[in-house]
Amino acid sequence: MNHLKRTIAIVCGGDSSEHDVSLRSAQGLYSFFDKERYHVYIVVIKGQRWQVNLHDGTTAPIDRNDFSFIENGNKILFDYAYITIHGTPGENGILQGYFDLIGLPYSTSSVLVEAMTFDKFVLNQYLRGYGVSVAESLLIRKGYEELVSDDEIEERIGMPCFVKPAADGSSFGVSKVKNKDQLAPAIRKAMMESPEVMVESFLEGTEVTQGIYKTREKTVLFPITEVVTSNEFFDYDAKYNGQVDEITPARIPDEVAERVGKITSHIYDILRCNGIIRIDYIISKEGKISMLEVNTTPGMTATSFIPQQVRAAGLDIKDVLSEIVENQMG
Repeated sequence: MNHLKRTIAIVCGGDSSEHDVSLRSAQGLYSFFDKERYHVYIVVIKGQRWQVNLHDGTTAPIDRNDFSFIENGNKILFDYAYITIHGTPGENGILQGYFDLIGLPYSTSSVLVEAMTFDKFVLNQYLRGYGVSVAESLLIRKGYEELVSDDEIEERIGMPCFVKPAADGSSFGVSKVKNKDQLAPAIRKAMMESPEVMVESFLEGTEVTQGIYKTREKTVLFPITEVVTSNEFFDYDAKYNGQVDEITPARIPDEVAERVGKITSHIYDILRCNGIIRIDYIISKEGKISMLEVNTTPGMTATSFIPQQVRAAGLDIKDVLSEIVENQMG
């Protein structure tokens, strides 16, 4: 039976500031996958260097013609790619396009969906057309900063506001701006991560996040996590250095939780997503639910939101991952 086991690549690394976080997600996924069922390898991508970690502790180059490699004199081809890159090229559609070209099934959504969810401004405008509540925002492009004045930003978006890279999968380059004097340095900081910067109105309320995946047979909505941080916002330190309380299930009324779940499922369908995604929201005191972000390659370390939510749901992440792979492989 051993020769019937499918071979899976956990693809990690990438070229964003979250390269190392992606490596940690890959280690988490490697520990979660069912090794009785699959041959699992970690593939690390960085620029033009693509290599696979072999089981003897060495590495081998990936042949980009067919995403294969040589181990013990044998050519190994993958049956499936589980993408866990945070940022380019795995969260913006580039890698998905490559896998489409060589005919390799993968865990994330399509090229268009990945490109759209990666660009926060584009995504907000698109989902707004479907009635999803999002923060007011405007876009500033590198080289065209003078088209929008600080006064106009203050008038249209209000203070405080957030300045963040529009097309970037990371928590780097994000600032909470409290007055218009802080706008220019915040925009410069964001432009170090992305040539397009989004200025977004501040939404006050309870921050929550919810994971979801769908197969041909069912929808699985995970319990909602409440995100509580004493930092100004859920920044890199809050996300990765433990400066946050993550409460699952969230301390919100059942009726509100039910509405969040409906929106999560609706957005998944609008975008025609694939695999596990995670959506962040702000719930106002009045109970208005506004979407902040759709994360199509959520973190998968043992302490990340999704594994937490899977445990809270009483599910085994090994089975969840097998379901996602088999749903696509048929």
